[in-house]
Amino acid sequence: MAKQADMALIGLAVMGQNLVLNMNDKGYSVAVFNRTASTTDEFIKGPASGRTTIFPAHSLQELVDNTKKPRKIMLMVKAGDVVDKMIETLIPLLDTGDLIIDGGNSLYSDTARRTDYLEEKGLLYIGTGISGGEEGARNGPSIMPGGNPDAWPLIKDIFQAIAARTPADEPCCEWIGNKGAGHYVKMVHNGIEYGDMQLICEAYHILKNLAGCTYEEMHAIFDDWNKGDLSSYLVEITRDIMAFKDTDNTPLIEKILDRAGQKGTGKWTGISSLELGVPVTLISEAVYSRCLSSLKEERVTASKILPEAHWSFSGEKEAIIQDTQKALLAAKIISYAQGFMLLKAAAAAFGWKIDFGNIAKVWQGGCIIRSVFLSRITRAYREDPQLTNMILHPYFKDLTGKCIPSLRKVLCHAVSCGIPVPAFSTALSFYDGYRSAWLPANLIQALRDYFGAHTYERTDRGKGLFFHTNWTGKGGTKASGVYTV
Repeated sequence: MAKQADMALIGLAVMGQNLVLNMNDKGYSVAVFNRTASTTDEFIKGPASGRTTIFPAHSLQELVDNTKKPRKIMLMVKAGDVVDKMIETLIPLLDTGDLIIDGGNSLYSDTARRTDYLEEKGLLYIGTGISGGEEGARNGPSIMPGGNPDAWPLIKDIFQAIAARTPADEPCCEWIGNKGAGHYVKMVHNGIEYGDMQLICEAYHILKNLAGCTYEEMHAIFDDWNKGDLSSYLVEITRDIMAFKDTDNTPLIEKILDRAGQKGTGKWTGISSLELGVPVTLISEAVYSRCLSSLKEERVTASKILPEAHWSFSGEKEAIIQDTQKALLAAKIISYAQGFMLLKAAAAAFGWKIDFGNIAKVWQGGCIIRSVFLSRITRAYREDPQLTNMILHPYFKDLTGKCIPSLRKVLCHAVSCGIPVPAFSTALSFYDGYRSAWLPANLIQALRDYFGAHTYERTDRGKGLFFHTNWTGKGGTKASGVYTV
């Protein structure tokens, strides 16, 4: 009989291969399969050469036979129909109590559907978000599993062994919640990643075109920022990019086309925020900024037709650099606050029992948004698990309050000089809106009632009582039904 593995993995692209090597390094034997058999053979002869506890399989039946019961089979394949087709192929080969794990970037609602479907078949299912890219998969990613809770004991030791570690040596992997919770948290993680990158790009734009910094100076600036509250993987690699030279010894960044791609998780985050009625404005602006960047040809044409701003920056260079640092920190806090607002709303809507401190802990290592900043979020939610919004926690309230004046200054300079700063702008707009006891939405309600008899509540009557006014004297007293989307 063939040797049996602790774990099986299907899909030997970069992420799959590196996860297998990571598991094997931690003492787990792994059976592997790829639809293209030559890829399996190349992996065994190449990266897995000399490893006697990685077992190649050239059919799914062989893979299943080579895996210990209850079987734990991880899919590292393209999200969407491919996952469903692979599940259907595996079902007849598996026994009651076996586990299928989807490690791709699947939509959370697909994961919820698959969890229920496989439970009906007597099988367990986990949809797990994995962040950290190739390096993380190999050396320790951030892992966000969710699905059937009965499956967690089967995979907990393996996942926590291969995960990154926090500075306090805790695994960056915890059970997130049932059904689609794991993939939802990964989706929001990616949305926050979109926001972080857009904010850094706007800071870069200000430093370059407003403050007139050279790439050598920006390398030093980002290096300095990476030593304080902004210390993070993305700031660290931005520092490195600023110093990277092309073969002709000029900055490579200058030769990279300003048209950004995306794979969809940021868009999904924005769609979910609209469905749940949560103002995740910064992530949405980051997605739209990528969409605008894709209109390269139109932008080039428009630049020759539409007038430029006639203002120029005349302030002190060092002052704008310091203000940009504080503006970036303030906007980052607001972006994360919005992300956790969305997680809180989703947990309530879908019945997930999410530990928000654990979410921030899981993100402290291995993932793209890892930063020292996240340990403060973990601490905030552990001090107050019922925290309504993280910017109301004393630490973030005080830190944001110190940085907001700089955000206002940076926005004034950028807007005056015609530099687009959509993420910085929406961060301040959200902050000012959230801290406002009164907003002009009373006029919106009056307008809606005027043209559509949609009713309104009154400040001098009880909450939940709705009224309609015959504004023109010609309309009737009949009001539209009251409902909220």
